Amino acid sequence: MKEGIHPAYQTVTVRCACGETFETGSTKGSLRVDICSKCHPFYTGRQKQVETGGRVDRFNKRFNLKK
Repeated sequence: MKEGIHPAYQTVTVRCACGETFETGSTKGSLRVDICSKCHPFYTGRQKQVETGGRVDRFNKRFNLKK
């Protein structure tokens, strides 16, 4: 690697919106994230129900599709 052209790689603390903190390596000074592995629905098993029925019905009406 050439000297002087790469950003400094350092250990930083990542802070999640749920309050979880952990350390990782990054070229940024500090990181703030909205979702981490402690609060993500895929990892916790708590799925949020999303209202998609309206979107599907609108799509079917728009393209004259029937179930």
